[in-house]
Amino acid sequence: MKLTSTILLSLAAAMVVIGAHLTMKAGIMASYPFFMFAVLLLFWHMYRRNQSEEESKEQEKGGKRKNKKSNG
Repeated sequence: MKLTSTILLSLAAAMVVIGAHLTMKAGIMASYPFFMFAVLLLFWHMYRRNQSEEESKEQEKGGKRKNKKSNG
C-alpha cells in the first residue's frame, strides 16, 4: 500500500471518529460534514486503488504480448 493510500484511509477513519464524537456532543447536523468528507476520502482511495490495479493488469498483458512476439 502506498503512502498516499495510507494517509487517505487514516484521514477517513479520523473523520469518522470526529463525526461520531460531534454526533454525541452537538447532534447529527454538526457532524454531517465530517461524515461526508470521510465518504469522499474513501471514494477517492477506492478510485486510486482501482486505477493502480488496472495499470498493473495492463502492464502484465503488455509483458505477456512482448514475450509471445519475441518467441514467434
